[in-house]
Amino acid sequence: MNTQLLAPLTTTGVGGPAGTFIRADTEERIIAAVTAADAAGEELLIVAGGSNLLIDDAGYAGTVLQIANRGVVIGPELSDGRIRVDIAAGHPWDDAVSQTLAAGLSGLEALSGIPGSAGATPVQNVGAYGSEVAHTFLEARVYERATGRTTYFGNAGLGFGYRDSLLKRSTTNGSPQYVVLEVSFALQRSNISAPIRYKELAKSLDVEIGQGADASAVRAKVLGLRASKGMVLDPEDRDSYSTGSFFTNPIVPVAVLDSLPEGAPNFPVPAPGMVKLSAAWLIDRAGFAKGYGLAGTDGEALAAGRASLSTKHTLAITNRGDATSADILAIARAVRAGVLTSFGIELHNEPLLIGCAL
Repeated sequence: MNTQLLAPLTTTGVGGPAGTFIRADTEERIIAAVTAADAAGEELLIVAGGSNLLIDDAGYAGTVLQIANRGVVIGPELSDGRIRVDIAAGHPWDDAVSQTLAAGLSGLEALSGIPGSAGATPVQNVGAYGSEVAHTFLEARVYERATGRTTYFGNAGLGFGYRDSLLKRSTTNGSPQYVVLEVSFALQRSNISAPIRYKELAKSLDVEIGQGADASAVRAKVLGLRASKGMVLDPEDRDSYSTGSFFTNPIVPVAVLDSLPEGAPNFPVPAPGMVKLSAAWLIDRAGFAKGYGLAGTDGEALAAGRASLSTKHTLAITNRGDATSADILAIARAVRAGVLTSFGIELHNEPLLIGCAL
């Protein structure tokens, strides 16, 4: 147990000191740390891969628990022929994806390269390139703080939505009601990927939307596409020092399309009368180009050039070397205000903001 700066534990590289820091590498130690913090009345922040957190430079006065258990178990065949895969919550997500492909299983390949831990993926219903966790998720084993019991949530029980789940809805300022211990997926024993749902990916693989492709080739393409947008962690690439997409794609009434320029990208969603827009397109069309913030025309925080939109992708807000949480938020506020002024649409942050706010 010790106190330390939280910046090195996040992919943005921003965050002040923890009041108390605990790294727990087994389920027993995770539960013991949570129980002790609750008994002491301490505020509790859960950190694993740190890819979905922006922590204020003042730090976090309570207990910060880093979940660090590891392990991927390729389990038995399920009644529907799929294969169960159990992954410890603290296991690096991309390594888990790699292990499933090496075992001849498909279903997670389009989610390659996403930073962070496996246990965080159902919280946000992590998704990319037309795929999301909900497509293959089986169940999560969690510690329920209110009762002190370990319980399970199946796919339906988590009420998955776009970048949303019951687990996320039960989190306040980074402190969850349910602490994920292990996640399980049901995957196909096949070298052929799940159907490709994303136009850019299908084109790069030379297949039609809805077709499968070699799963390892899909992983390679996804990693390449993500790297080209600064979305694969690389110590030498400042564009990768971010939370990934800072804003979610807005879901709006279909009628809103009438007020947007012709050809504005939009995508169907399950909710009747609603449609999903491209946040990246809105940001770009509102006048915020890749690298916005480096030129220094919008106040001291931007003029310093410490933070900017990625030079590869307008959805990521990046730490150029010594950014503060205020610098990151200055970019976010300018972009959000610009999109609202240009299109009347308010963007919402995807990462959790700890000790700070838009």
